Amino acid sequence: MFLGLSWFWWMILIVFLAISLPFKLKFMKWWSQRQKERQSTQRGKWGDEE
Repeated sequence: MFLGLSWFWWMILIVFLAISLPFKLKFMKWWSQRQKERQSTQRGKWGDEE
């Protein structure tokens, strides 16, 4: 089959990707919010350097 994998492994791979996609999106939202919080706390800690 395609790239030497049988249809069974392709189905497992597709199911795994479909399950992991919402977790990845949730993690990306959490990470961006965490970065914003870190930047705002650092700005307040060191004063207005901009």
